[in-house]
Amino acid sequence: MSATPVPRACCFLIPGDWTIPTGGYTYDRRIVLALREAGWTVDVRSVEGAWPHPGTAELATAEEVIASLADGTLVVADGLAFGALDDAVARHAVRLRWVALVHHPLHLETGLSDAARQHLLVSEARALRHARRVVVTSPNTAVDVAAMGVPLVHTAVVEPGTDPLPRSVKPPRKGPLRLLCVATLTARKGHSLLLQALAGLMPLDWELHNVGSATRDPGTAARLQTQAAPMADRVFWHGDVNAQALHAHYAAADVFVLASLYEGYGMVITEALAHGLPVVASDAGALAQTLPPDAGLQVPAGEVAPLQAALARVMSDARLRERLGAGARAAAGRLPTWPVQAARFATVLEGVE
Repeated sequence: MSATPVPRACCFLIPGDWTIPTGGYTYDRRIVLALREAGWTVDVRSVEGAWPHPGTAELATAEEVIASLADGTLVVADGLAFGALDDAVARHAVRLRWVALVHHPLHLETGLSDAARQHLLVSEARALRHARRVVVTSPNTAVDVAAMGVPLVHTAVVEPGTDPLPRSVKPPRKGPLRLLCVATLTARKGHSLLLQALAGLMPLDWELHNVGSATRDPGTAARLQTQAAPMADRVFWHGDVNAQALHAHYAAADVFVLASLYEGYGMVITEALAHGLPVVASDAGALAQTLPPDAGLQVPAGEVAPLQAALARVMSDARLRERLGAGARAAAGRLPTWPVQAARFATVLEGVE
């Protein structure tokens, strides 16, 4: 007698609007799309709120959404909400099969007060205790999750996928060296450090193009634009852009830069590699593993002087840029695709009892 096939169905619980072009939301969307293309039935439920700091009404709404799910539902919950829903997660832990999708632990966000950091740590650790599996996007995040009490055996690493692109050499371009940073304007992304480093490199011919939302943290965005005011003719803020415009920014860039203070993976690095760009980045969080050493220059997170020195090197040395670009193109050929990563994600889901 053949075994009864396991139904290939799940529900993704998404915090807020997943069309916002962040790395975490992009991961969620691409995994859902690829699962559906592979024959899975995937229900997507959105819970609105200022995650991971929801108000009472937002928590009540999320509770209603969770309560409406049928017993036995396999629920993949994005960690931005999951870690703040510890009470609801606990109440429904017996009847729902929780899978936590952790892009990066909530308490490791930059700029939190000690009280907020401790609250998020306790809340997320409690929620994770009720997850039957935890999916993380990098080995580094698996270690961070283990520090919250989740055994490594219960954690699966499914890194983001990429879209294959032609790995052609860019022809030389006239004009200033075009630096590209793709990151939401929040303290964790390190724009302030990048601007400090560039302020000391004014004799060099460069311009910086920033792509990323200025509405997630308006205070930080305002401070960054004030900081950049003396370099206004060289520093450009493009806000959120659609996929086509983002591709155009990568295609126009000469060097990709990211001075982040923490990353659970750093999807923008792999996007830069896929576009054959040399990279200058910090070693924060998972970035030490995400960026191959032959594709970029890596500097200690949070330090201006090494960042400035690396930027000066890559700006001043065309041969170095060519060598790192070749390393990026070679690395791009080794990156997994979204269908491959979705298949790995599906394998994890199929093993959840």
